[in-house]
Amino acid sequence: MKLNKWTIALAATGVVSLTSAVQAEESHPVNTLLSSTTLSGYVDTSAIWNVGSGKGVNSVTKRFANTGSDRQDGFNLNAVKIQLEKPLDEGTWSAGYKVETLVGPDADAMPGSLGLGKGGLAFKQAYVALRAPVGNGLDFKVGQFDPIIGYEVMDSYANPNFSRSLGFANLEPYGHQGILSTYQFSEVIGASVGVANQSNTGRTSGTPGINAKYTRESMKSCESMKSYMGGIVLKAPESTGWLAGSSLYAGIVKGWEANKNNDPVNYYVGGSLSTPWKELSVGAAYDYLANGSTTAATVVGKAGSSYGNAISLYASYQVTEKLKLNARGEYATSDYGAFLPNIAPGKKDKVIAATLTADYSLFANVVTRAELRWDTAAGGSNLRPFDGQKNDVSVALNVIYKF
Repeated sequence: MKLNKWTIALAATGVVSLTSAVQAEESHPVNTLLSSTTLSGYVDTSAIWNVGSGKGVNSVTKRFANTGSDRQDGFNLNAVKIQLEKPLDEGTWSAGYKVETLVGPDADAMPGSLGLGKGGLAFKQAYVALRAPVGNGLDFKVGQFDPIIGYEVMDSYANPNFSRSLGFANLEPYGHQGILSTYQFSEVIGASVGVANQSNTGRTSGTPGINAKYTRESMKSCESMKSYMGGIVLKAPESTGWLAGSSLYAGIVKGWEANKNNDPVNYYVGGSLSTPWKELSVGAAYDYLANGSTTAATVVGKAGSSYGNAISLYASYQVTEKLKLNARGEYATSDYGAFLPNIAPGKKDKVIAATLTADYSLFANVVTRAELRWDTAAGGSNLRPFDGQKNDVSVALNVIYKF
């Protein structure tokens, strides 16, 4: 299957595996006058058992929605996605679009949420795509689009693990509303730059929703504040032997914080490394958020500047044609309660986490995987942040049908 050149470049960053990118591109023509439009999507379900008493995980920020406190100890419908897309043509002035609609509880966490409450509706992406035949092709997205930083993505099946990393859940934006331009200089290097509304980023509770805009309290009559972003990807070409496909990605998102003079800035570096053993692949990601959420800072009584950072290490091993094992190790800390909001004011929250996921391809078009996750609060034996427990251990079953 022929993939868009920028899709290939982004897949190389470790944001999503190339296999997942291929699956995402495997859509089907809609039988209408718009024969070039494709239809795809998925149904994402899970069952989670939290070991021990209580629900374990925090209900404020600790986890992404699909493994939050309301999903523990029971069966869940996470999301249903319907996607329509008309891809761009190569080598000419071209226009297209993509609409990804989410229905279900996960939709409430998205910056494109329509604000319908629990089990709501959101536009994960909804943009007009444009291509100018400049050099290798200068591409634009105008509307609601996915974030440019992060090793993991919103679509669960496209990640090596079912649960999201600490950096994804608590530091990275979930999406943007604005304009993004991308250019692939060669098969080795590509870049992107963009500008978006500051408020449409997600991640914090009380996500403003689509078309929301922020202004500083002292500048109410001025135009709304904006976020600015840029990223660059380097990919090892085929001529590098077993290193081919290895990549390094760096990105930055600078925002404006309503009513504050400390602007939040996301710094991200991540990559994937091929190995001499084709069954084994490894990756790593580092997130740093300067001047994090003022909402989270208020919870622990800290004002002004703050920081949160997280490092994640990944490894995947293809055991058999159908069985794949994915492992992730994490360490995250902040000085304002980004990961453990109920840590005492003035103390740093520190979390160590390990996740092991077994992905077994049993049915066609179905992702079936089992996952074991362990989180623990570091920094003292007397810490009991998980409903009175020091450790949070959960077992999950995730079943997704892709169409």
